This record gives sequence, structure tokens and C-alpha cells, in this order.
Amino acid sequence: ALEKKEVKSKLGEKVGLPCCHEIPSSESLHNYRVYWQKNTTEVVLAYAEGKEISKHKRYENRTEMDSRNFTLWISPVEILDNGPYQCVVQHLRSSQNSFVLCDKTVTLFVTADFSKPNITAEVSRHSCESTEMVVSCSSHGGFPKPKISGALNNVSVVWNVSWVSESSLSPYNVTGKLQLNVTKDVSFTCSVEYNGFAKSTSLLLKKTNDCVVPTVAPSYNVITASSIIIIIFLLAITLAARYLPRHVCSHGCKAQDSVEEDVKECTKTPLSSKVTSETSSV
Repeated sequence: ALEKKEVKSKLGEKVGLPCCHEIPSSESLHNYRVYWQKNTTEVVLAYAEGKEISKHKRYENRTEMDSRNFTLWISPVEILDNGPYQCVVQHLRSSQNSFVLCDKTVTLFVTADFSKPNITAEVSRHSCESTEMVVSCSSHGGFPKPKISGALNNVSVVWNVSWVSESSLSPYNVTGKLQLNVTKDVSFTCSVEYNGFAKSTSLLLKKTNDCVVPTVAPSYNVITASSIIIIIFLLAITLAARYLPRHVCSHGCKAQDSVEEDVKECTKTPLSSKVTSETSSV
């Protein structure tokens, strides 16, 4: 019977690929012929009459087979091990007579962890109302080909994604870019998903706050009114400077003249006294 099964393993781990038959306790490996092959053409290893008869060079020192249930063990797992494997078991009734007991396909999915996504944001333009920025999310060294997803305040966004890999069986580097128009501080999340695994990073995107409000020039009426007030003020100062000294002097001078005249009157010799004196003398 043809059976299909999937097995997942991470890069560098040990993994077992199950076969489709287990030897009864009454029999031994000598009664069987077992083939483990990849992609139906590449023989990983083969046993016949209890002996290993073939092993692929790439699997040297990395593979072994369980002698009871024919499980193929691979350690350490490499990315190139990714793919379908076929286990074929034949029972030997005699050296010339054999028949197929089972034929089973197992697909190995190898996973290499991506690095934690790195988010960067570059401001391209900003105003008082909003900030335009280009957000990049990158991760590297993983397998298989990933998918990038993102969310802005828990709302999904669409990425412009690019991948870099030497081949379909090599680690991937992935970068996603997105142009955003931010009107307030928002929480941004980037996730890299691969083979049932995911890694995420969050970043708070802040709106630029160094907004400079342009100075509004005063209107014509304001300028005119201010000019009139200044002119009146200057005229008032000028008139006060000219008028006050004269006013003070006029009052001061009159008072001084009055005092001098009183002094003269007091010191003046009476005329009658002068005549009497002259008469007595004669």
C-alpha cells in the first residue's frame, strides 16, 4: 500500500523517517531487502540479507537504519535533506524469489530559523498634520521561503517584499518595505512566517513633533494704528518739553521780583525823616 506522511525537522537536529513495516520477532533482517531513496532516483542507503549494500556519499556518517522497523535516522539534518523519501521493503523467500511488502513515501520538511525581524523607519517628509516614512522589516538565514506580514495598530498592511537566496535549497534573506503616512503615534508589528513557525518584532512609530508654526504678519490696519499712536506719543513728549520750562519760570520769576521789591521798600529811608534831620542841623 502506498502511504504518504510528513515529518518536520529543524536544521542541525536528528530526525527519524518511519518506514511501513516492522520485522516480526520470529524473523531477522536477513529475510528482507530494504531501499531508502530520495526523489525516487537517489539511493540514500540499501540493505539486503542483513548487510548494507549501498549508501549515498552525501549521507555518509549522517544516516543509520533501525534493524527492526527500518526507520531512517538522519543527523545532523541539512537543508539539502529537504524533500520526499521513499521506503521500499521486499521479503526474500529465496535468493531468486522476492515480493514487495510495502512502499511508503515520507516528505521531510527542513526548517532553519530566521533571525528576529529588524524594523527601521526613515522619515521622508513631515508636516504639522502628518509624517511620511518608509518602514523596512528584514530577517535572514532562514528556510524555507518565508512570508512577511505586518500590522498597524492591529490592522493588516501589505508589504513590498523581496527575497535573496542562492538556490531553492539555500537559506533565505528577506526584506519588506512599506510607505506609511503617520498622523499620530502608532504601534507597528512585523512577522516572518515559515513552515508553521513565526517570529515577530514590534516598534512604536512616532509622529514628528518639531512642527514650526509660521509667524503671521500683522495686518495693514494694525500697522497704521500703531504708527498713529507712536506719532501722538512723540508729539506729546515734544510739546511737554517745550511748555513746562516756560510755565515754571514765569511763576518762579514773578515771586522772586515781588520779594526783591519788598526788600527795597523796607530799606528805603523815609523822606520826612531826612528833612527833619537837615533842619535840626541848621
